[in-house]
Amino acid sequence: MDIILLGLPGVGKGTQAKKLETALEIPHIATGDIFRKAIKNETPLGKKAKSFIDAGELVPDEVTIGIVEERLEEADCKSGFILDGFPRTIKQAEALSDILAAQDRKIDLAIYLQADVDILTERLSGRRVCVDCGATYHVKNDPPQVEGVCDKCGGEVIQRSDDQPETVKKRIEVNKAKTAKLANYYQEKNVLSEVQSVGGIDKVQQKLLNLIEAHK
Repeated sequence: MDIILLGLPGVGKGTQAKKLETALEIPHIATGDIFRKAIKNETPLGKKAKSFIDAGELVPDEVTIGIVEERLEEADCKSGFILDGFPRTIKQAEALSDILAAQDRKIDLAIYLQADVDILTERLSGRRVCVDCGATYHVKNDPPQVEGVCDKCGGEVIQRSDDQPETVKKRIEVNKAKTAKLANYYQEKNVLSEVQSVGGIDKVQQKLLNLIEAHK
């Protein structure tokens, strides 16, 4: 199945996508991860992306779309994928549709994870991220085994500047309209389902697995 996870920052897209990757045996494709890989491998698009990032600018749509397209063409995506962090705009959603159509595929399910703003604020302000591999933790719900040290690669685990409590609510507000537009886009294509991302990680995961099974 070709699946997209939608939702506001802090709703648990990355956490749930990683668990789904194991359960469904299809790759979790996070835009941050594929950007880092493209930059590390010095691909042509990776070099372009790095030039914008180094300049403190947003990576243009055409570069982001190109990097995602390259990833979706890899062999491990033939049986399906879980997209997390893409698309972020209607333009990207339309481009994704074109990319998949060229492979005689389409999005099977767009899952809109939802939670109250207060819950999202608590999750984000407690989140910590490895500066090297991007692994995420939470000071309360999922801390690293050694404080400040990544379990996976030994890198430094920090709080991102945009996860500071005073900036979290602004991020959520900025993303509300964009996420709602994407949800409407996939609703019109009759592939959108909503899931409340509350009650614990495992409980939410079971909701997702039940939903996916029902759409097979």
